Amino acid sequence: MPTSRSLKVVLALSLLVTVSLVGLVLFGLLRAWWSTPISVFGFVPGQVEQPIEFPHPVHVEEAGIQCDFCHRSVAKSEAATVPPLELCVACHMDLPNGTFAGMGHPSVEHVKELWEKGEPLDWKRVHRVPDHVQFMHEPHLNFFREQQGLETQQVCSLCHGDVGAMNEVRQVEDLKMRDCVDCHKQNNAPTDCVICHY
Repeated sequence: MPTSRSLKVVLALSLLVTVSLVGLVLFGLLRAWWSTPISVFGFVPGQVEQPIEFPHPVHVEEAGIQCDFCHRSVAKSEAATVPPLELCVACHMDLPNGTFAGMGHPSVEHVKELWEKGEPLDWKRVHRVPDHVQFMHEPHLNFFREQQGLETQQVCSLCHGDVGAMNEVRQVEDLKMRDCVDCHKQNNAPTDCVICHY
């Protein structure tokens, strides 16, 4: 039969464990709300290793390619999507003699190898919003281009940072609800919950 002293110790330990667990859950929720999520299931916010090195400055700053050339569905659908291997090949392949522009660079050689094998280029997702949020690129892109006269690249940089100057794309903004609500308020856009949560 347990003594009153041992019962008090068990109750105190139970209370300590319960308070610790509740505190840990609250910490996780608050961190997820106000900053980037804690690294779980192999996802490290802001760091994603891609299948090839893709230097955006070479393509954007030197070649003058706009975001929507590679991310073609950004102006007409929910997701901006990443370019398929065929788009890379269309630009890099020199059709008259069958060579690839940029040969000697490991990434271009890997693209050519995948193309010859008929395998896809498996890009990894970099920018994330919580699963309960629906974000449509198209209305945001159109609003800022039409209402504020911004170029596509300028609109993209509002949330994604200056990707055109990044050798390795990383998430630079938290993309949290407060950021979205603040932007909607600044631009007289609706702030009704069902706009993003449906």
